Amino acid sequence: MIRHTDLGTSLVARRSALFGLVKRGEITLGGYRPGKIYGRLHCRAGKRMKVENRVFFRNETEAIKMGFRPCGLCMSNEYRTWKQAV
Repeated sequence: MIRHTDLGTSLVARRSALFGLVKRGEITLGGYRPGKIYGRLHCRAGKRMKVENRVFFRNETEAIKMGFRPCGLCMSNEYRTWKQAV
């Protein structure tokens, strides 16, 4: 798990670092730390959160190991599966 604030001190530095990580495939999912929710990077819900609450994951397995659940908006199938298991 990578916290968004750990990628740099300025907006430009964070964007540059994030772009590089995504391009290299080191980040595939984003998450909302207080709610323990993860989803796709293009999810409209994830674009509205505060920088200090945003985290990133390499894959779904990493997110699940950290105790996060799938987003009901951008990962509806995974969310339904998770909901039935709970």
